[in-house]
Amino acid sequence: MHNIDTETDTQIDTKTYMEQLGKSARKASMTLVHATTKDKNNALIAIFDRLQSAKATILSANDRDMQNSRQKGLDRALLDRLELTESRFNAMLQGLKDVANLPDPIGEISDMAYRPSGIQLGKMRVPLGVIGMIYESRPNVTIEASSLALKSGNAIILRGGSEAFYSNQALAKCIQDGLVVAGLSPKCVQVVATTDRKAVGELIGMHKFVDVIIPRGGKGLIERISRDACIPVIKHLDGNCHTFVESSADFDMATNICVNAKTSRYGTCNTMETLLIEAKIANDFLPTVAKAMIHADNAMQLRLCKTGFTILNNIAALQNHITQASEEDWHTEYLAPILAIKIVADIDEAIAHINHYGSHHTDVIITENYRLSLKFMQEVDSSSVMVNASSRFADGFEYGLGAEIGISTDKIHARGPVGLQGLTSQKWVVFGHGEVRI
Repeated sequence: MHNIDTETDTQIDTKTYMEQLGKSARKASMTLVHATTKDKNNALIAIFDRLQSAKATILSANDRDMQNSRQKGLDRALLDRLELTESRFNAMLQGLKDVANLPDPIGEISDMAYRPSGIQLGKMRVPLGVIGMIYESRPNVTIEASSLALKSGNAIILRGGSEAFYSNQALAKCIQDGLVVAGLSPKCVQVVATTDRKAVGELIGMHKFVDVIIPRGGKGLIERISRDACIPVIKHLDGNCHTFVESSADFDMATNICVNAKTSRYGTCNTMETLLIEAKIANDFLPTVAKAMIHADNAMQLRLCKTGFTILNNIAALQNHITQASEEDWHTEYLAPILAIKIVADIDEAIAHINHYGSHHTDVIITENYRLSLKFMQEVDSSSVMVNASSRFADGFEYGLGAEIGISTDKIHARGPVGLQGLTSQKWVVFGHGEVRI
C-alpha cells in the first residue's frame, strides 16, 4: 500500500491506486481460501496484541482527528461517533476476542439430503470474496469490519472518512502488522490511504475486484452509493426508530426504556427518533415521559402532534422545550437531542405510522398485552422488532455476533445486524457414487 499523507499529496493517481488495491485484495482473498480457523484466529489475536501495544499512539491520532474536526465545525453527533474513548477502545479490543471465539462458518455443510437418483446434496458456506467498505467517522468500524471479514474468509478494502484519517491509519498499521505475524497476507485488509473523494467512485465501480459494497454513514453517502454502485450493496439509509407505548404498559418501565433509547447516545442509528403514545394514556404518560427526557438532557426539544402539544402546553417547566411537529419531523433521523412525539388512536395507527414513516431499522412496543406484542412483531416491517426493550440493543455485539459490519434494512442478502454469516454465501455441493442422469 502506498504511504501517502493525502492532506499534502495532490499528485496521486487515484484510479491507478485504487485498482492496485483491488488487484491486491482479489489475490489476497484467494490465499484466505487456504487459511484454517486457527490461522484466522491467530491473526485476530495478533492484531489484538498490536492494538494494545499501540494504544497511546492510536488515542493520540484520534485526538488529532478530533481537534481537526472541531476546527472544521463537525456537528455534535459526528464528533461523538469519531471519538475513541477509553471504554470504546476497550470495547473494540473485546470485540476482536469475541469474533475470535465465534464458530467459523466457512466450510460448514448443511441441509444434506439424498435424492431418488442416489446423489447426496447439501449447501456449503463460503466467503463472499472481496468486500468494499465505505464509512464515516467511527474508527472502531475499522476494527469491527476487519475482524469480521477475516474470520469469514473475506479480503476487505476500507475507505473511512477524512475526519478519521489519522485514527484509521494508526489502526491499519496494527492490523497489517498482526496479519504478517500470523503468516497471512497484509493485503487481506487494506485501509485506503487517500482522502480524495474520487476513491469512493473508483471503489464502487471495481466490479472485477470487489464482490459487495457496504456503506455505513449518513443518508447522503448511502443514497449516493446505492445509486451509483455497479456492485451489490448491503445498506441502510437511516435509523428512524420508533417506540410505541401501548395503553397496558407499565409507566416506570416505559419511561426508563424511552429515556435510554433516546438519550444514551444521539449519534447512533438505533436511537429512538419518534415516540408514539396510545391516546388512552396520553394525558397521564406524556407529561411523565416529557419531564424525564428534559431531566436527562436539558437541551432536549420535543416536537409534538397537535394533541400532544395541547397536553404539554400548560406545563410551565416544558414551555421552552416544546414545538408543534411538521410533516417532515415524522421522516427525520435527528441524531440530536430532538424527539418527535405523536399520539395515536391504537396499535393499528401506530403500526401504520411506523411502516409509512420508518426506515425499517428497529421499532419497539412497550406493552403488557401478549396478543398485541405478537401483532406488532408480525406486522411491523423492520429488520429488528422489539418488545419491552430499548432500541439501543439493535447491535451486532448485543445480538451475540461479536461485532457487526453494519445493519441492513434490505430484505436480501442479509437483514438486521450483519455479522459473520451475513458476510458469507452458500453453494450447492453434490456427492455421488457414479450416478449418471437418465
